[in-house]
Amino acid sequence: MGLMRYSTGAALAALLLAGSAYGQTAQAKASAAQTSVAQTSARPAAQPSLQGPAAGAPNPAAGDTPARPAAAQPQFQLADGIVATVNDKIITGFDLRQRMLMLIASSQIQPTEENLPAIQQAALNALIEDRLKNQELSKFADQLKVTDQEVDEEIAQMARQAGATPQAYIQFLEQGGIRPETFRENLRTEIGWSRLTGGRFGSRARPSPLQVEQELRRLNAAAAQPQYLIGEIYIDAARVGGQQAALNGARQLVQQIIQGAPFQAVAQQFSAAPSASARVPGDAGWVVKGSVQPALQAVFDQLQPGQLSNPIAVDGGVYIIYMRDKRDGAATSLVSMKQAMVELPETASEAEVAAATAKLETLRQGLTCDNIMSQSRATAGVTYADLGESDVQNLAPQFQQFARTGEVGAVSSPIRTPLGLHLVAVCGRRVGGPDVPTHQQVENRLRSQNLQVLDRRYLRDLRSDALIEVK
Repeated sequence: MGLMRYSTGAALAALLLAGSAYGQTAQAKASAAQTSVAQTSARPAAQPSLQGPAAGAPNPAAGDTPARPAAAQPQFQLADGIVATVNDKIITGFDLRQRMLMLIASSQIQPTEENLPAIQQAALNALIEDRLKNQELSKFADQLKVTDQEVDEEIAQMARQAGATPQAYIQFLEQGGIRPETFRENLRTEIGWSRLTGGRFGSRARPSPLQVEQELRRLNAAAAQPQYLIGEIYIDAARVGGQQAALNGARQLVQQIIQGAPFQAVAQQFSAAPSASARVPGDAGWVVKGSVQPALQAVFDQLQPGQLSNPIAVDGGVYIIYMRDKRDGAATSLVSMKQAMVELPETASEAEVAAATAKLETLRQGLTCDNIMSQSRATAGVTYADLGESDVQNLAPQFQQFARTGEVGAVSSPIRTPLGLHLVAVCGRRVGGPDVPTHQQVENRLRSQNLQVLDRRYLRDLRSDALIEVK
């Protein structure tokens, strides 16, 4: 799954990168959106009002330069006592402060009186899950032990990805008030958990050939529909104390993203959607028109590339949508065909055409895509050819009508061309379009999605069985 499985460490690495991985795809295509973003960045006092479908746009420069945590220390105080217990494991005020600092540094959210409760809740949820993970990992201590050397190697790899040395990477953490020991233990837990879930669910997460083929057909058919390249953040109401709390938290996140917090870092730390664990956090990919809830579709239709939505309330939570790009459907009709043919010059007599027609009509009875080759070769004067897969528009004009209307498996009546008489069989049909993924790409994506679902279900079950007390 790569480095992105280690959420806090990867987000901090992204923070140090010289450019944002999200890249703001849409800005290259929408100069108007660029102007809007530039104005938002240059004049924070004139930020867009949080009314209507669009709240503004993410700052394209966010993440271009490392933040300086020491210059923006969050002002919050928490008691050092026990703030929660998970079974027999405690979470202290110190633990909670450390996790809040990690979350603030990695997401570049500026702590305010309004958003500190949401930050604290997100940090506490993460700590509770860490305790559950560690308790489960302890059952497999011998098989899943993560060594100091492995943690060092992971930090070194993250530092390389960020264009920094391991020493500079650790120093960056310390400047933000994060103890290296705390960060290392967090990373150790995530490495061990990734191994546990990968080993436990690896075979179950692998999609079947039928699932891959169905997804490919769906994607091919969707190529003809309008599509939206979406970034998403989903706040799960059940995890943050209710729908109103989710809505309030989402409003704060929208303001922070407009002010410069990188969308992908915020998604990674706050979103409950599966895309939060994607290679590019928050990336939901291309979404087909009509495949989402009506409340989301209405916003998709109104947002322009480069714009960020206001919070969108749905059953169970709240969405924030970043419209990265849009495109119209641009599908091509692809058909696979085979033919049986009697060669006849254009100068052939009516009698010769009639004889060839009778021969092909007789052959046509019981002809299928599977037996057309053997039946053609067994009939004197008939030749066989596999025409392969072609765009219907590129076929000979005489074949195009049947190629468009014939059902898969159907065989045409004899068709006259300058070369002769033909029987053509439609042996496959699909819709192709721009950026249609390969079979392997679809399989990899489905496997990753399945693994994320199984991972979250595993944690959910552990949480439901645990005795959790928040002080």
